[in-house]
Amino acid sequence: MTIALPTGPKRIICLTEEPTEILYLLGEGDRIVGRSAYTVRPEEAKEKPVVSAFIGGSVEKIKALSPDLVIGFSDIQADLAASLIRENLSVLIFNQRSIAEILEVILNIGSLVGKRDEAAALCQTYRDRIEEVASNSPSNRPRVYFEEWDEPTISGIEWVSELIQIAGGEDIFQDRAGGKLAKERFVSAEEIAARAPEMVFASWCGKPFEKDAFVAREGLASLPAIQSDEIHEIPSEIILQPGPACLTDGLDAIVREIHRFAKT
Repeated sequence: MTIALPTGPKRIICLTEEPTEILYLLGEGDRIVGRSAYTVRPEEAKEKPVVSAFIGGSVEKIKALSPDLVIGFSDIQADLAASLIRENLSVLIFNQRSIAEILEVILNIGSLVGKRDEAAALCQTYRDRIEEVASNSPSNRPRVYFEEWDEPTISGIEWVSELIQIAGGEDIFQDRAGGKLAKERFVSAEEIAARAPEMVFASWCGKPFEKDAFVAREGLASLPAIQSDEIHEIPSEIILQPGPACLTDGLDAIVREIHRFAKT
C-alpha cells in the first residue's frame, strides 16, 4: 500500500478576510470554497460563496461545501467553531493580536499549502516597509487615541497600537493594548480627556463611525483633537483585519495623517 504525501487542504473555508487575502497573495485562492460576508479583499474573492458573518455562520452551508479545513479567528468565533467541530469538520482558529503574530499566521498558512518560502518572502516585504516607515517617523510625535467601538468605549487592539507607534504617534492607551479581551481595553470619557489626545482615529468594527456623536460625547469637548478637528475614520477592513490589509493600506492611512499633522 502506497500512501501519498499530503499537499495541504484543497477545500478551505475562511471565516474572516485575512486568511482569504493571504491565500490569494500566495497564489492559492483556488483552494478557497467559502468566505465571510465581510471579505472585500481581494476583489476576486467576492466570487466565492458567503457562508458566515463575523461571529456566526451557517453550519449547513459550510458542510455542504465539503471543506477539508475551516480557518477562523479568535474567541469571538468560538461558538461557531465548536458547532463545526461537532459536525466532524477540521477547524483551525488563529488568535493573532500583534504584528509579530500576524506574520506568524502568514507563515503558518503558507506552510499549510506548501508555500512557506513564498510566505516568508511576503513577510519580509512587510518587515521592510515597517522598518522604512519607522525610520522616517516625525520627531513631533502626536498623542493618538484610537477608538475601536463606542458603546462600551474600546481603545485600540495591540497591532493597531503598534502601527500607531511605527507611524510616528504615541498611543495614549498603549498600556492597555495588549489586553486579549475587549473588556481589558474599555476606557471612559474621563480617561480619554485626562490623556488629552491630539489626534483621534476611529474604526467602529462593523458600522460607520459617527463623528458628530463622538464630538458631542459628554466630557470630551476640551480634547485637543476636537479643538483642532483632528478626528479621522479609518475603514475597518484595512485596520481591524489582522492580516496583510493592516500592514499595508492600514499603516499607510495612519502614516498619511500623522505626517500631515507633524508638518502643521
